[in-house]
Amino acid sequence: MSLSGASVLSRSAAIAGNSNVTTDPAQIAAHEVDLKRPAAVVRPGSSEEVVELARFASQEKLAIVATGAQTKLGIGMPPRQYDLALEMTRMDRIVAYDPGDLTLSVEPGITLRKIASVLAEHRQFLPLGAAFGGRPTAGGTVASGVDSPMRHMYGTARDFVLGMEFVTGDGVEAKSGGRVVKNVTGYDIHKLMIGSLGTLGIITRINFRTFPQPQTARTCVATFRGSTGACELRRRIAHSALRPQSLEILGASADCAPELGRSAALSLEAGRWSVVATFAGDARVIDRNHRDMETLAQAADHKSLESFGELCDADSENATRYVADFASLILQYRPAAAIFKISALPGDLAGLAAGISSIEIGWAAMMRGLGVTYLGLLPPDDSERSFQLLQRVCSQVFTLAEKAPWGPSVLLWCPPKLKSEIDIWGAHRRDYPLMQKLKGVFDPSGILSPGRYVGGL
Repeated sequence: MSLSGASVLSRSAAIAGNSNVTTDPAQIAAHEVDLKRPAAVVRPGSSEEVVELARFASQEKLAIVATGAQTKLGIGMPPRQYDLALEMTRMDRIVAYDPGDLTLSVEPGITLRKIASVLAEHRQFLPLGAAFGGRPTAGGTVASGVDSPMRHMYGTARDFVLGMEFVTGDGVEAKSGGRVVKNVTGYDIHKLMIGSLGTLGIITRINFRTFPQPQTARTCVATFRGSTGACELRRRIAHSALRPQSLEILGASADCAPELGRSAALSLEAGRWSVVATFAGDARVIDRNHRDMETLAQAADHKSLESFGELCDADSENATRYVADFASLILQYRPAAAIFKISALPGDLAGLAAGISSIEIGWAAMMRGLGVTYLGLLPPDDSERSFQLLQRVCSQVFTLAEKAPWGPSVLLWCPPKLKSEIDIWGAHRRDYPLMQKLKGVFDPSGILSPGRYVGGL
């Protein structure tokens, strides 16, 4: 930091207002990223203030980390430098909403819970999921790139973010895309912001496509002995006329399954794998889907099929919460856990499940029907011995992923200590030089979340 702390506070207050700049220890601690804390927290109230703060930070070489509800600050590496936390929660307005055109424009600090409430009045919704209890903000959710169970039917944010406005590292306000579905002007530069952890720009507005809310939704569960039958059922569903809103395969090791199963209202037991499918739409169509899925489950492997049924409303809600909030539930259950995101083709899930079953530490797995797998590694305690075991197993998972026919594997969440011992981003990426060039264009001073992304970007 080239300026004194008093000068930083004075300049920040001149831009955002005295009441919107704080050095309160509790507020500073809430914005901690892997044991690193900012000198101050600033809450801008407009895109103009964000522009001025970015220009000030660029001139003085102050590092900025944009935050929302602080639910996903554990993703990525710790910042090399961390001077200002830009908490975007004051920018929480719905800028425009046209239910007839199914379009919504919001500021980044609005919570997913508030968006859901407004859209529900028009029987619409946004398929960003309800992770972390609906507390996350739209900006933080998009910038972190997390998905939801509904990606099976609706895709990820890349598929329904129509446009975006953002501020670059040198304080330039930019926009990409538009506010309507039929937008064909220019490049979709805004998609670079999705999952970039704020290293390319500070999001100030997001334009979404919304979706009609289904009349009803019900959840079916098929439980098999072993993963083979579960993966075969997924394959048969994919090749059938069934179109589930979400489709997951769930499993857990013996020491974790009982408690996790109770929280999910599912029969998670060691050696058992459950296919959880949610169907939405007309009640008569859902009834037919239920019958068709039961037939497919019997055909997949009737010998290992232990149970099939539809969950009651309360159990369905718990199961939905489990798959939507998998990461936070695992971290609540074992704060020292490590959570991988492993990309694989759907056809490779059977081999991936077999590899997971042989892991020598407690584990819980959620395999999305489209191939993305979330694997939680659960050490028995916080001891140094458990940490060494966790480190060894994480290295094994990365090694296995490099040798297997899977896509990239990323360690999304893990203890900060582990990040100094292992590369959470996995194998070296061939497109890294291109990523470096993009970082240089969007953030020439290197002040936006420096070091948090792949290769220290």
